[in-house]
Amino acid sequence: MPTTPTFLYLASQSPRRAQLLGQLGVRHELLLAADDEDAEALETVLPGESPTAYVQRVTALKLDAAVARLRRRGLADAPVLCADTTVALGRTILGKPEDARDAERMLALLSGTTHRVLTAVALQQGRRRQAALSVSRVRFATMTRAQIRRYVEGGEPLGKAGAYGIQGAAAAFVEHIAGSYSGIMGLPMFETAQLLRRAGFPI
Repeated sequence: MPTTPTFLYLASQSPRRAQLLGQLGVRHELLLAADDEDAEALETVLPGESPTAYVQRVTALKLDAAVARLRRRGLADAPVLCADTTVALGRTILGKPEDARDAERMLALLSGTTHRVLTAVALQQGRRRQAALSVSRVRFATMTRAQIRRYVEGGEPLGKAGAYGIQGAAAAFVEHIAGSYSGIMGLPMFETAQLLRRAGFPI
């Protein structure tokens, strides 16, 4: 009979993902890329790639890299969890802004529209891999240029897909959500719990 896993590795720098995983009562250790790993290169969008295909492919690549990292470092064996979030306006993928000007551009596109937030999550346990996808819809109120500039000047958009964090000051502009709030934050709790239960975690 397979043993119940006691912890997992979380291959993500996101403090929000670590916080959400903690809410499920799962003990985890971070498995982060070394300085010589080009983690950002994994997030390059392929020509004509749909947002769904993109976020699932990037998550799989991140998991491949994390599993290789685990073996290379000779760490104790345990399941590895990865996730990736992207914001899509139609088929247009809005990744992490390059700078403040790029963040303002993205927020101007989202202003007064409904967009999708897609978060893919994947879990590797030995040779077994499971994956899930959460898709939510978020409607932004119309934002003035001054409001966008103030939000960007606060520094919150940098490092976040679509140039905003739902759990921060951007919530003041969110008119409606349909889907998973935790998925919009970066780790869909329902889908993640399902994967973890199948892996033997007592959730």
